[in-house]
Amino acid sequence: MRPAPVLPDIVRQHAEMAAFLWISYDHHLQHPDENPEMDEERVARLIERLEAHLDGLRIAGTDGLEIAKDRYAECCEVGELFVLRMLLYDQSIPVRALNSERVRAYLLAQAGLPIDELS
Repeated sequence: MRPAPVLPDIVRQHAEMAAFLWISYDHHLQHPDENPEMDEERVARLIERLEAHLDGLRIAGTDGLEIAKDRYAECCEVGELFVLRMLLYDQSIPVRALNSERVRAYLLAQAGLPIDELS
């Protein structure tokens, strides 16, 4: 059976949405009282959506990784870097299992660097 074709526009949307959702989630972690409507249920749904978009990129395989690299090269922002780093791990790591403070520190220190200079 041949693998399903990769639709670059859809995979790009996964990369863009995952970056946006990470930024939204991280903002909520830093400012939990800023949006009273962001209760535990909405945070859980946000994380589910974030992980679904990351899964979409993983399913696309090397094409998903290349699209994530292209997105980071276009705009070297923390959200795009987060997506890229999540795809570079050999296994999927649940977003809730991440140490958000360490992730944030890494992203802030590395965002803006060319891909070949990332540690």
